[in-house]
Amino acid sequence: MTPLILLAAEKESAEVTDWAARIGWVVGLALFVALVYWLMREGWKWRGTLQSDLPELPTAPDQPGEVRLGMSGRYHGSTTAGQWLDRIVAHGLGTRSRVELTLTDAGLDVVRPGATDFFVPLAALREARLDKGIAGKVLTEGGLLVVTWEHGGRLLDSGFRSDRAAEHNEWVATLNQMINKTETEGAR
Repeated sequence: MTPLILLAAEKESAEVTDWAARIGWVVGLALFVALVYWLMREGWKWRGTLQSDLPELPTAPDQPGEVRLGMSGRYHGSTTAGQWLDRIVAHGLGTRSRVELTLTDAGLDVVRPGATDFFVPLAALREARLDKGIAGKVLTEGGLLVVTWEHGGRLLDSGFRSDRAAEHNEWVATLNQMINKTETEGAR
């Protein structure tokens, strides 16, 4: 047993933390995280530059007409129609925010506190449907109200989620009825 005691006696205590190495790692990690955020920001700006051909968003008319429906909830973003991951960021359309939606005889008024408000004229509306995802936001089946509309020669999908998801079906029915009525009147 003597050799075991000698081995134990020869061991020294562990070295105290090397502060210079630890600080170096922390600074390096912080710089890496800052670089990643900077690259993400530059990518967002580049996407906005690529979509700069999209005209300014229309604003609500002074006399929008009779209010058909109202809803408060979340705006989850806009994408190229049929391409649920191709986010549109130009003119603030890529910014998620709270939303107050109002459907009138003139169209869809989208009021977003802290983000750019916009208006979708009734003639620009193409379709309303329930879906499960848009621009990186995935919900349960039918948990998202997606409105397809035309702006600047492009078809866009905008995703909304009501605070009361039971309202979605009424919105889809009313929007599609108004769109069909407009198309029927336009064909005459």
